[in-house]
Amino acid sequence: MPLIKRRRVSQHVGVDLGPLVKGRHIISLEELNQKVLAIDAYNSLYQFLTIIRGEGGEPLMDSHGNITSHLSGLFYRTVNIMEKGAKPLYIFDGKPPELKEREIVRRSQLKKNAESMMYEAISRGDTEAARRFASMSSRLTESMVSDAKSLLSCMGLPWVQAPSEGEAEAAYLTSKGVAWATVSQDYDSLLFGSPRLVRNLTISGRRKLPRKDVYVNIVPELVILNEVLKEIELTREQLIDVAILLGTDFNREGFKGIGHSRALNFIKKYGRLEGIVELQSELAGLDYQSIRHIFLEPSVTDIDPPVWKATDKDAVVKFLCDEHDFSRERVVSALERISLPSTSQSLEKWF
Repeated sequence: MPLIKRRRVSQHVGVDLGPLVKGRHIISLEELNQKVLAIDAYNSLYQFLTIIRGEGGEPLMDSHGNITSHLSGLFYRTVNIMEKGAKPLYIFDGKPPELKEREIVRRSQLKKNAESMMYEAISRGDTEAARRFASMSSRLTESMVSDAKSLLSCMGLPWVQAPSEGEAEAAYLTSKGVAWATVSQDYDSLLFGSPRLVRNLTISGRRKLPRKDVYVNIVPELVILNEVLKEIELTREQLIDVAILLGTDFNREGFKGIGHSRALNFIKKYGRLEGIVELQSELAGLDYQSIRHIFLEPSVTDIDPPVWKATDKDAVVKFLCDEHDFSRERVVSALERISLPSTSQSLEKWF
């Protein structure tokens, strides 16, 4: 069945800083008890859309043809987090920076191409390829985002509408002490100044490696910004320059022939982008000052203290089961695993 056409929203990829991040700490859900987690909502929803699919790669759908993979992941994964006592605070993207518009168009075209290849694979009976291309064609729409917000509200959970990049807002709230850590698969929140990043929280568990009949166990990990900077002997500003050399959401291609090691060596040798004599012509064609500004002075906003309320179980069942054909037995069983305060409680209780 073709995907339902709806208005698309911005998409996440992020900077690949993985090879530079040595100080990762394995962390359990139990260790996050009573900690507020600023979760990059779009990043998580894309993960759910990509991972939660049928055998042929098709997304989960209700009887009306509405995609529900994102709702399934959001509900059950959030229940897992809440069950351990953590306090999820989902942060949604607002208007993307102008420099990101070109990247959004590029990704949209890639997804269209992947969708075409998916249907070709289906027609020739290649299930594995169909599933791979289907995952690559995942689209998050405004209606999906609206449904996600509705579900969170039914669950009594606060969410934040960021003015621009969700990861920037999450990093800001973490740096201000509103949250203990940001949660995302991307490393961008470190560039935005988040003191702590938790990865793999929403995708932990046994996962199949792409194109291989091999399964690995993915566990949550904690990355501490100061430890990363100390390990590679750079400032945050210099780490941003390394990211620009590698390619960010605002200059996707990066610099030709520049990998992690070379980018790191350039910044260690010259201190900042302006000093790299070997790249002067390339730098002249890039507005790197604006990219730096996005990371150092992002568009963010202060918020009122978040409030967690008792889950409206009837509203959750109505939304998921009556409107989107979820299994009533599974949803009710999941709801029984979480115990939220019977009255609204503000942030202070959880620190």
